[in-house]
Amino acid sequence: MMKFRVSVHAMSVALAIASLNAAPSASAQQQQSQAVAGTSFSLDELYRYKSLVGLEPLGYSWAADSSAVLFLWNDEGYSFRDIWSWSPKTGQKTRLTFLGKDSKPEAEARGIAQAVFLANGRIAFTLGGQLHIREADGTVVKAEADKRGIRKLTVSPDGSKLAFIAAAPTGTPVAGGGQLWVRDTKAGEGATATRLAGSDDPKLYIEDFKWADSGKAIAFQQADDRAMPERDIYYDAKGKLQNNRVIRAFPGEETSKTTVGLVSLAGGQPRLFERPDAKHDVWGYGLSHDGKKLFVSSADMEAKEHTIYLYDAATGARETFYQLREAKHLRPDWEVAWAPGDDGLIILTDRDGWLQLYHQKKAGEAPRQITSGKWEIASFEVDDKNKQLYFTANKSALQDRQLYRVPVAGGKIEQMSGPAGGTHEPVYSPDFSRIADWYSNDDLPPELFVIDTAKPGKAAQVTKSPQPEFYGQTWAKTRYVQFPSHVDGMNLLGRVSVPANFDPAKKYPVIVGSVYSDAVHNQWGGRRAHPTWGLDQYFVAQGYIVLTVNIRGSWGQGRDHNQTQYESYGETDINDLESGVRYLIAQGYADPRRIGIWGSSYGGLMTIMSLSKKPGLYAAGIAGAPATNVWHAFPAQMWIMGPPEGPDMPRRYEAQSALYQAKGIKDPLMIIHGTRDSVVLYSDTMALAEQMIQREQMFELVTLPGANHPWDAENIPQTRFSFKKMVEFFDRNVKNRK
Repeated sequence: MMKFRVSVHAMSVALAIASLNAAPSASAQQQQSQAVAGTSFSLDELYRYKSLVGLEPLGYSWAADSSAVLFLWNDEGYSFRDIWSWSPKTGQKTRLTFLGKDSKPEAEARGIAQAVFLANGRIAFTLGGQLHIREADGTVVKAEADKRGIRKLTVSPDGSKLAFIAAAPTGTPVAGGGQLWVRDTKAGEGATATRLAGSDDPKLYIEDFKWADSGKAIAFQQADDRAMPERDIYYDAKGKLQNNRVIRAFPGEETSKTTVGLVSLAGGQPRLFERPDAKHDVWGYGLSHDGKKLFVSSADMEAKEHTIYLYDAATGARETFYQLREAKHLRPDWEVAWAPGDDGLIILTDRDGWLQLYHQKKAGEAPRQITSGKWEIASFEVDDKNKQLYFTANKSALQDRQLYRVPVAGGKIEQMSGPAGGTHEPVYSPDFSRIADWYSNDDLPPELFVIDTAKPGKAAQVTKSPQPEFYGQTWAKTRYVQFPSHVDGMNLLGRVSVPANFDPAKKYPVIVGSVYSDAVHNQWGGRRAHPTWGLDQYFVAQGYIVLTVNIRGSWGQGRDHNQTQYESYGETDINDLESGVRYLIAQGYADPRRIGIWGSSYGGLMTIMSLSKKPGLYAAGIAGAPATNVWHAFPAQMWIMGPPEGPDMPRRYEAQSALYQAKGIKDPLMIIHGTRDSVVLYSDTMALAEQMIQREQMFELVTLPGANHPWDAENIPQTRFSFKKMVEFFDRNVKNRK
């Protein structure tokens, strides 16, 4: 029998009701039963402009002296984020801007995108792609008014300069790219920045940069999309024909070429550091602390060969520092940083089968392993002064992301976050004295906490985001289960949510989803890529069990777990989902006749493949924006599906494409897709629809005019509409199945 933990909210509500009347009437008993079954909110109440769970605090940025941290938040739960600060000394948070006070909730404005400290109590921030400065007296002025798409504000180590990226002045701006500019931090409203790098051609752009410790130079990453194909995506919306023209490559076509460069603030042309193959992806780069060396971490398009090049910053001379090739490698989760004192590099790699930290001092030598174990590290930072490494890992439990530190020399690993499970996303202060921590768990929506690194395990809660009504509801009970694959015995992890009055003697309908890789997290709502926290809670409140599975190809369970997904879209992954279904059925409380499945994008591929290859296992499935044709995937999907050539083509790609595998679908299918989608083409859904019509296979199609790939996250009316369609479909075909 499974034992589920009861959330604090569920317990408090149940006890409060029990104390009201020792002998309740039949009507009161019925109301009590409904109250502890789950939230009483409708989908309209769960998804509203004044968010029930609040607006998560984002955009953490520390002052240079670590005396305060900025964050972007709305304490009322509306979508417009203003700037707030928190002081470790006083423990007080302060709202610094009030620009969202006049915004209309239904506009769903995102508000301020980024904020950083300048000198003398001033703050630079971006709003609507424009640079603004909040003066020390609270007044706000606009700067660099002739530029658009300003992003990535970064202050130099000495605090004297502010660098940023702005869109090229002509053409359509590339998302996240443009020209590199720098201006004095003391400059006022009318000052003009100096351009250091970047072209007027929007297809040749700077996408990232990093300051040298000296503040006299900047290393940058430049992308060149000029050889990539452009595609027209025509769709009807707002009463007329529209065109979403995008730069978009398919597997085998020309992709973006990336170059790392270095530019001096004193002037002159940037130096570009060439690699043997500019088509290879760059996964990291960085200048040494003394500014004399630069590393570039890169990999081939299939992520099978990881190479770190080391350059002389003055001459551009290159040597191969590190290289490892694995024929079935799937995930480019590598990270690289300079070791303290420029004593070689710290490398996060899975060379022993698990993502762990290594220290390599010289080119070609065997790296020394710092951490080890059957758990994985997601990211790390180097505390140069104290010669320590801070990292995020699932050491405590597969579903957790806890914070730790370890000496560079190796030794005892110290947990920095508290004992409670959950997910932490840290931003470290410059002196590593404190950690601004985005934290959430299954019972707690995301909040900002600040950890004092001198007191591991202790954190101050800065924000309280949910609305008062949140605390009066009874939410689902969630726990994690492990079970073997029914195919090869591999250990699998599942996240299971059940009604608060769960009775293991009953038979419950089950929703498997939303299915995807990396889908199992101990955080509010599970996955963050889709706003399905409320949909899942609604399903559970209506008497469903909701299951997600950490399928092969996911992070956190080692190389043997994820590499079995190689060239196996729609095969190994859907077997893992079936293993989760079999596990719940074997426990006795999942009704085998009432199992539904759904997912979006890759999850849509798995949904259609599951219905086709496993008829009768699922009563019905919903595929959102389904990636039915891997010939039209992004080239990065070649990590898993392999290159689009070879003696086994086209069979290999057709075997991984739902478009060619849908003949076996007999159970009810709903497809939800936006017509503007540039990630998964709506035309691929039309191709599948045409084939199914010719085969007289019945299905339902929900078309969202003008919607892009994140079809359930673009606006509240569309979210409500889509989720209501899903609930009606699953109630009809799963819950109330005859």
